[in-house]
Amino acid sequence: MSLLLLVCLDSHLHTPMYFFLANLSIVDMTSSTVTLHKIILTFITGDNTVLYLACMVQSYMFGSLSGHGLFILTTMSYDRYVAVCRPLNYHIIMNLKICLLLASFCWIFGFLQVVPFIWFLFKISCFSTNVIDHFCCDLVPFMNIACSDIVILESLTFIQGIIIYIITPFLLTFVSYVLIIRAIMKIRSSFGRRKAFYTCSSHLTVIMLLYMTLILQYAIPNNGLGYKKLFSLLNTALVPILNPLIYSLKNKDVKLAFIKIIGKWKVESFTVT
Repeated sequence: MSLLLLVCLDSHLHTPMYFFLANLSIVDMTSSTVTLHKIILTFITGDNTVLYLACMVQSYMFGSLSGHGLFILTTMSYDRYVAVCRPLNYHIIMNLKICLLLASFCWIFGFLQVVPFIWFLFKISCFSTNVIDHFCCDLVPFMNIACSDIVILESLTFIQGIIIYIITPFLLTFVSYVLIIRAIMKIRSSFGRRKAFYTCSSHLTVIMLLYMTLILQYAIPNNGLGYKKLFSLLNTALVPILNPLIYSLKNKDVKLAFIKIIGKWKVESFTVT
């Protein structure tokens, strides 16, 4: 929230990169709130029950925001590609209209791509137990306790997971960074290469952190469910905390804007006094 407010308050951060970073901050806040609030309530009250409809809503929101996080990071990789490979045309290509269209597509597609799964979940007539072996309501734990035929749902999950969650975002990000690295290697001065790579370092760190947790989460076989839950919790709680820290600690513009805002508030407070 601090990073989001900083982007909104400082006019020097009103650029495409920080516009998408503000969207990512919203995703990080909401995705953590959707899942972790129930864990906190369970620790406080000891009540780990949840209504079926509330569980469906949580599953829908969690899946939507997880997908949107991948889409917005993929869009940010394209933004970095334009900044490094087409610097003179950057503000022409990444104008306000294009940024709004890309962000709107990420949000709309993120919320729509989960609808078929929730529809199939509602069609499941019975479950073998009312205990979900997970810290939140997610699609896979629901499928594990379903008594009805879920072949279509399993196939849909596999296809969507491969195409939408893995191949498309990963390939687009990979191609963007291959072109970025190729452009950086053509820069003759070492200072120019360091400066160009520095503009992508924060985003690249976040991308590597996200895919590392996803690989650890989904590469573990089904008999390692405890580890799956652990890495899922890290992806839900730790990654959203680290994202703003990475972008703020490794970014001079954010640090300067933060110092500027704090200094402005101190001056105003001193003047009023």
